[in-house]
Amino acid sequence: MSAVPNVIPARMRGVNRAEICDVNFQEFVRDWNGRPDVKPAPDEAILDGSALDALGFRELFESQLISRHLDLMARVLRVQNKVFYTIGSSGHEGNAMVARLARHTDPAFLHYRSGGFMAERFRKLPGMDPIMDSALSFAASKDDPASGGRHKVWGSKPLWVLPQTSTIASHLPKAFGTAVAIEQGRRMGCGLPIPDDSIAICSFGDASSNHATAQTAFNAAAWTAYQKLPAPVLFVCEDNGIGISVKTPVDWVSRNFKNRADLDYFFADGLDLASGYGQVQAAVDHCRHSRRPTFLHLRTTRIMGHAGTDFEIEWRSIEELCAVEAGDPLLRSAAIALESGLMSKDEILALYEATRAKCFAAAEDADRRPRLTSLEDVMAPLAPYTPDAVQAEAVRAADEARRIAVFGSSAKLPEKQAPRHLAIQINNALHDLFAKYPEALLFGEDVAQKGGVYTVTKGLHKAFGNRRIFNTLLDETIILGLAQGYANMGLLPFPEIQYLAYFHNACDQIRGEASSLQFFSNGQYRNPMVLRIASLGYQRGFGGHFHNDNSITALRDIPGLIVGCPSRGDDAAMMLRTLTALAKVDGRVCAFLEPIALYMAKDLYEAGDGGWLTEYPAPDQALVLGAERVYNSEATDCLIISFGNGIPMSLRAAKVIERQLGWKVRVVDLRWLVPLNEPAIAAHAAQCERIIVVDEGRHSAGVGEGVFTAITEAGFGGKPLKRVVGADTFTPLAGAAFLVIPSEEEIVAAARTLVQA
Repeated sequence: MSAVPNVIPARMRGVNRAEICDVNFQEFVRDWNGRPDVKPAPDEAILDGSALDALGFRELFESQLISRHLDLMARVLRVQNKVFYTIGSSGHEGNAMVARLARHTDPAFLHYRSGGFMAERFRKLPGMDPIMDSALSFAASKDDPASGGRHKVWGSKPLWVLPQTSTIASHLPKAFGTAVAIEQGRRMGCGLPIPDDSIAICSFGDASSNHATAQTAFNAAAWTAYQKLPAPVLFVCEDNGIGISVKTPVDWVSRNFKNRADLDYFFADGLDLASGYGQVQAAVDHCRHSRRPTFLHLRTTRIMGHAGTDFEIEWRSIEELCAVEAGDPLLRSAAIALESGLMSKDEILALYEATRAKCFAAAEDADRRPRLTSLEDVMAPLAPYTPDAVQAEAVRAADEARRIAVFGSSAKLPEKQAPRHLAIQINNALHDLFAKYPEALLFGEDVAQKGGVYTVTKGLHKAFGNRRIFNTLLDETIILGLAQGYANMGLLPFPEIQYLAYFHNACDQIRGEASSLQFFSNGQYRNPMVLRIASLGYQRGFGGHFHNDNSITALRDIPGLIVGCPSRGDDAAMMLRTLTALAKVDGRVCAFLEPIALYMAKDLYEAGDGGWLTEYPAPDQALVLGAERVYNSEATDCLIISFGNGIPMSLRAAKVIERQLGWKVRVVDLRWLVPLNEPAIAAHAAQCERIIVVDEGRHSAGVGEGVFTAITEAGFGGKPLKRVVGADTFTPLAGAAFLVIPSEEEIVAAARTLVQA
């Protein structure tokens, strides 16, 4: 075997590194002077002692070459604006072994350096073309079968590759969640979309393994295994020793993971197909048969820099670059092909150039295809909504016999009970929904036997059992990762986040992952869920900023997310039915903000009046997305628009305003915070002389800005307007909390300022 050149010729020092690697490969093959053994038969080991046969090696080598030439093509055509992505897979082509040894029905959540994996997985189904599909994605073509031209992603619906963008470990929790869901779906008997013994595959870089989101996934996997619960997730750490320009300490990955309890460690040489194949096979087989979380430490390298804009020659020495390029796995694969006698020099070079030609031809073809040219096309898969189908599903009641069994008797059905407060009606609605949907799951911290911190989930565990109502570890990131996993497997998750402030710990699981999946998969994948969050302020005698959090804007900023916020029990029940239908029918990610301070509220105007108790709406009643509730709809002197805690406050303030100023006051409960019903807001504004918006969110980041914008853009900004809003501060403890959030007195004071307006 000839030596790889370790000194770059002077004539090449000014050439880009992609060209260097390209020339290195060709010169390496041409300069080969070994004498091959007899050509192996297709089913014989490619080299003595290897677990890989000759046919398998040949196909893996072809996949490696496809991956490499896609990278080379991207570097050339990016400067011509024919492709738009240059983060390459060069040096990571050994991940093709994982694809070969796994099944195409094993859900895969991939690192962005997965060209080899994808090229090899494409072999699993006939008639698919990895080169053309990849070229369409690189070119941001509307014909891209993965994302429809929205992003360069590795994804394929038929191959069970769920698309990721440039994630840094944020996909690990949902990969773990998918592994857990495979087992849970099987036990529940709901019918999985993949074989029962499937595993979830998740690849990432060595630098990303240090990320908090990665660490929480590893911890949750080990926590699960420690309790002897199955979690067949294969974590594939592709260790190239560097993260953009920050080097990973030598042996850090093995030292960190090799002896970690309940996370079974395997090493494989991803730079050498002959020796690495058996090592990868051991890891895949172990994960599939043991059903335990498995960590595969795959040795790789990074050729040609992080991306096309990373000119390594500016910050790495020539000697270091030579050493890296000498470790190119394609050089080793060429050597194996020659050493074994499987291929001649001419055959390798012919295959190399033929692959190059196919990649460039596909890229030129892709460049001629249509791209997204309208906002409507771009947004089409983001937030699907089929109103008639959603409404039909929302008002479809559970089987009556099933309802009677769940609630105990016909006499105990909630619609036959006296009016109750918000927490009880949410609880009743959840019982109804879980009777209706056998695939529904509710999980989070303290939700099972305890029934939640505020007893909102009380009785659900007893009614539906451990498989459907269960506690999780104290980790919001994993709660939302589990939700995505269950959704991937066709289940209907109802994750609970204990307080709105706790959501911020895990916001990216909704913003960057769950809510983006339909967008980046062109509607092919979805994450239906109803996320329940105990929310907002006004708790008396308890709280501080972790338990009185009004940062609703963190949710309103997430594209595609639906956010509902009830103020009373009957609305809550009907909203939950609608949100569940939106998840079930349109695959929507929905958030339900439950105002903690109103959970137990019974009275409205004075103690004992029972004015905030409501009857339970019959199970065939549901709200329409965006529909507001209007109090005193004939009033036109003053309009108050609010939501959540602001509604009973505004109703009480309206009584004072009527008494003191003689105005008839209309109060509108938005109920839906995303999307805001702008036409309804404008219609109410048109009919009323003065407008007050009561928003317990912060002054610079709440809901009121959206309401004001809707009014102004509709042409009613010239009317007297006033906003009553929370201060730009965290919420303090005890009575001081009420200094920073709106009060009834402030609403009345706002009205007085509009007297002369």
